[in-house]
Amino acid sequence: MNTDAYHHAMLGSLVADAAAMPVHWYYDTNALDRDYPALDGYLAPRNPHPDSILWRSRYQPRNARGDILHQQAKYWGQRGVHYHQFLAAGENTINYKLGVELYRLIVGSGTYDAEAWLERYASCMLEDGWHRDTYVEEYHRAFFDRYAQGKALAECGIDDLHIGGLSQVPCLLAALQYIGERNLDAQLKIVEQHVTLTHRNQHVVNAAKAMTHIIHSLSAGVELRKAIESAGKVSWKTNQFETWANFPDRSVVGRHLSSACYLPESFTASLYLTWRHADSFSDGILANALCGGDNCHRGAVVGALLGAANAIPQRWLDGLEALPRIEN
Repeated sequence: MNTDAYHHAMLGSLVADAAAMPVHWYYDTNALDRDYPALDGYLAPRNPHPDSILWRSRYQPRNARGDILHQQAKYWGQRGVHYHQFLAAGENTINYKLGVELYRLIVGSGTYDAEAWLERYASCMLEDGWHRDTYVEEYHRAFFDRYAQGKALAECGIDDLHIGGLSQVPCLLAALQYIGERNLDAQLKIVEQHVTLTHRNQHVVNAAKAMTHIIHSLSAGVELRKAIESAGKVSWKTNQFETWANFPDRSVVGRHLSSACYLPESFTASLYLTWRHADSFSDGILANALCGGDNCHRGAVVGALLGAANAIPQRWLDGLEALPRIEN
C-alpha cells in the first residue's frame, strides 16, 4: 500500500483550493476570463467581484459566541466585494484552513476526538483575525448562531448539502493514515462521524464515503479512472463520462452539470473533472478553477484524487501558504 497517497491527497486538495480561490464563485465565465486572463498558478483576488452576492446579505451575530466574522462583517451589504479579498496568492480559504487545524490536532494528539475537534473549531472561528475570509458559508453561520443560543457544540450542526462539507476529508484521512489508522472500515466510520458534526445530510455522507473509498483504492494501486468508476454504492453518473469527454469542460460543468455547490451534482462534476484529467494534476486543478462556480470546494475532490494518483509539480508546493504548518 502506498501510504503517501493520503498525504498527497491532502496537499492536492489544498493546492486546488488555493488555485481556485481568486475565481471562486464566478458564474460568468466571460467575466472570469476577463478578470484573470492568465490563470496558470496562484494569484491574489481582486475587487470588484462581478458575481458577488454579499450585497444581498447582512451579518449580525446574536452575541459574542456567534461572532465569527469580526471586522469582516462590515463588508456584507456592499456590491462587488470579493469573498476572499484579503487572502494572498497561495493562501487557503476558511474550510481548508480548518482542515489543516484538524490535521495538526490529530497528528499532535495521536487520535481522532470529535469533542476535541469541536473545541478547536470554536476556538479558531471565534478568534478575531484567525481567518481573513470576508465570506463564511451558511453552515458556519448557522452552527455558531445555535452555539450563541446556548446549545452544546455537538448539537450545533445543521442539515446542509453543500460540497463544502467535503473540504476537511482529505486532511482528516491524511491524519488518520499518519497515526496508523489505515483500516478502511474504521476510516469510513470516522469520516461519517466527522462530517455530520456540521453537515447532517446523507448526500454529504455518501460523497465523503465515496472519496474515502477512492483514496483507499488509489493507495492500493488501483488506476484512478477505475477507482472512480467503482467507488461506493451510489451512482455518480460515471457511465456518462466518456460521452461528456467529447465536449469542453465548461460545457459539461456549467451546462450538463451545474457548477454550483449543491450535492450530489457538484460531486459528480468533481469526479468528472478528475476522470477527464486523470493523468495531469495541473491540468485538472486548472480546469476545475476555470469552470468557475464553487470551484474551491470541488477542489477538495479534484485536488485530492489527482494528488493521490499523480505527482504534484513542485511549483504548486513552493507557493502553498499552508505547507509550513503541515510540515511542522
